[in-house]
Amino acid sequence: MPLLTLTSDIGNRDYLVGAVKAQLLQINPEFQLIDISHNIPPFNYPQAAYVCRSAIKNFPSFTYHIILVNLFENKPEQLLLAYHRDQYFLCADNGLLTMVLEEKPEMVIGIPLNKTAIKNTIYCAAVMGKIVNQLVNGESIKNIGEPDVNYLQKNHLRPLLDKDWIEGQIIFIDNFENVIVNITHEQFEEQRKGRSFRIVFKRDEVIDRISESYADVSEGEKLALFNSAGYLEIAINKGNAAGLFGLKGFSEKTKQVSNMLQNQLPYQTIRVYFE
Repeated sequence: MPLLTLTSDIGNRDYLVGAVKAQLLQINPEFQLIDISHNIPPFNYPQAAYVCRSAIKNFPSFTYHIILVNLFENKPEQLLLAYHRDQYFLCADNGLLTMVLEEKPEMVIGIPLNKTAIKNTIYCAAVMGKIVNQLVNGESIKNIGEPDVNYLQKNHLRPLLDKDWIEGQIIFIDNFENVIVNITHEQFEEQRKGRSFRIVFKRDEVIDRISESYADVSEGEKLALFNSAGYLEIAINKGNAAGLFGLKGFSEKTKQVSNMLQNQLPYQTIRVYFE
């Protein structure tokens, strides 16, 4: 059975998620649908990229990933079908694709949209589902849409680097209000070079060791670890790190706030000093 993942910013308060799934199952009742998340905050590309990237790497080869995020930030004229590292991706032409992959995909096909169609979420999902069904039924990806099409590319959110420090942005706050930073274990160790370190946030909060689990510290104590996706996480054992420390995830909206308001914003960066 074809395996399809669904990621969106639709939320779960109305009918749309169910309607999207119904459309896909009408196209092929054998589609096996797996939800990644439908609670991506609107217009938050770094969080969408983190959630998709962290989930997708766990799926078997030749899974189809339908990403319904920021479909209408610009007037949609095409959707994208990409093939990369034995995975298929279908999404809007909005720059998110390269942020998820952190590199250019091996192959990108443009899927032109019917100029007279009402281009809503259900319509876009149905177009993507029909493309998946063509591939499942043996159609070559090169015969679908327009190959080598021009498409919008955005860079993923990278940490800032210096020889003695690395500074990351908070890209996600999970259901336990643990704080995820865009610093991977690999980046941390490469920058660390065996040195001791201090993880500093909110000006005077310091952590100087990496834990293996939340239980490594006493209840109510802060800790740092690398989560199952390989990213730096700041947490409190049986506590609320984001709320207690006033930490907030990165978003384009807060990035654009004037410097006059910066002192009123919750902290969004974590810096690691190497000594």
